[in-house]
Amino acid sequence: MIRRDSYFEIINEFIDTNFIKIFTGIRRSGKTTLLHSIVDELKNRGIPSENIFYISFESMKYQNIDDSIKLNNLIIKLIEEVDGKYYFFFDEIQLVKNWEKSINGFHTDLNCDIYITGSNSMLLSGEYATLLSGRYKQINVYPFSFKEVLKYKKEIESMEITEDEQKRIFDEYMEFGGMPSLLELRNPKAKKDALKDIYASIVYNDIFGRYTIKKTDLFKRFSNYIMNTMGETFSSISITNYLKNEVEETSRNTILNFTSYLENAFFIYKVRREDLIGKKLLKTQQKYYLCDHGFHHATIQSNWIKQTHVLENIIYMELLRRGYEIKIGKIYDKEIDFLCEKDGNKCYIQVCTLLINPDTIKREFGPLFKVKDQYDKYVFSMDEHDMSYEGIKHVNIIDFLTNDTF
Repeated sequence: MIRRDSYFEIINEFIDTNFIKIFTGIRRSGKTTLLHSIVDELKNRGIPSENIFYISFESMKYQNIDDSIKLNNLIIKLIEEVDGKYYFFFDEIQLVKNWEKSINGFHTDLNCDIYITGSNSMLLSGEYATLLSGRYKQINVYPFSFKEVLKYKKEIESMEITEDEQKRIFDEYMEFGGMPSLLELRNPKAKKDALKDIYASIVYNDIFGRYTIKKTDLFKRFSNYIMNTMGETFSSISITNYLKNEVEETSRNTILNFTSYLENAFFIYKVRREDLIGKKLLKTQQKYYLCDHGFHHATIQSNWIKQTHVLENIIYMELLRRGYEIKIGKIYDKEIDFLCEKDGNKCYIQVCTLLINPDTIKREFGPLFKVKDQYDKYVFSMDEHDMSYEGIKHVNIIDFLTNDTF
């Protein structure tokens, strides 16, 4: 597997420090492979193998370690004849009850460097965050970016990436997304089947296995609705009405619970709306994007979703990877797809497939002209020639995805 350079830019700052490194993200996004890459990095730095302890709680070898007492006893036994600093790697730590007590104890009592992965955002909520407060660095791990897919093709498959080949790979990326395990598959049906299996493992392990859901069929239909409407304005009332039309009684509270379950599993991300005139967050009409757009094509029978929404999803996830805080901008009766903030700077982004006619150009550029501040404004599309206009910059989407300077 490739070395994920964007993560090592962060990791290298924290290796051998007193911070607990916690990697969070959707199941099968590459967290385990990233841990193995860090192990390799440590060995390259001269750390003896006997001082490195890798424990996967999904492995049969450690499935009996299901609470903090058993974990403490295991670690004490493993290190009893090892001198020097210990390097602990705990994969899927959320499977251990009261894991945070063990981690806190190791951090306090032992000369160690700790790395953790987890597939649930509740990992660092409430009492967990309080106990480890100020002692950890959280690193969000996402499915492969398009640039990482290209790197895989070049390094693992020894492919020469010509301009035409890059466009072909992007078409494939548009359909199947960037879940790392898919890259070694060639057959489109095999890719879709793999995505369905990953989705099923998320639902059954990270949602049904964690929460009490009596109406599992209702949850699955709700999840399908979310996947089918990524990038659309979300309304719990409209979804409730939709499910009632499907002859299933539900409530607004149930819908909100279902949404939080998917968020906690890192399957969807909520984007709030901000009134750019009143400078306040709005409580309604947020949107949701998928952690990986490939799940839409693999699990939804109908394929009516607009291509623009797929591109929006790709851009949104790429902006997250690059560390932006993202909101939807509302200005009067218009909407700006993304209001992005990082390091005290802002920018505004509109996303469309192609600027094919004057009406499309007016629709995409128009809301940006209404924003009167000095921050950069962009229209992203698949058009290959520069269509920048009156200070608003046009960016080709593939150029953006393959260039780190933005």
